[in-house]
Amino acid sequence: MKTVKALAAIAVVLPTLAFAQANTPGVDQRQINQERRIDQGVASGSLTPREANRLDRGQQHVNNMETRAKADGVVTRQERARIHHAQDVQSDRIYRQKHDRQHDYNHDGRMDRPRHR
Repeated sequence: MKTVKALAAIAVVLPTLAFAQANTPGVDQRQINQERRIDQGVASGSLTPREANRLDRGQQHVNNMETRAKADGVVTRQERARIHHAQDVQSDRIYRQKHDRQHDYNHDGRMDRPRHR
């Protein structure tokens, strides 16, 4: 009888713990998309290595925010709003850095000089 109660308790608690770890799928997908945008910028040369490193640190900051929010098992509405705002800021930074006039088209690790026409 005790084992049946223990198994019932585990059956109730286990899905709750799994949900607490996976309750930010939109945040996770957006992080993946933004990291992909950074990688694409490096591959195309529209981001210099220095810009990419700075953007990666910003993405890590958002990841850390998400980890702290999940630490207690519940991501509150306010925590989720802060994470989304941080992702918005990062998205704007990625766009600005990819579309500025600093490039590394030859992938030598140094900024290329703008071509004059």
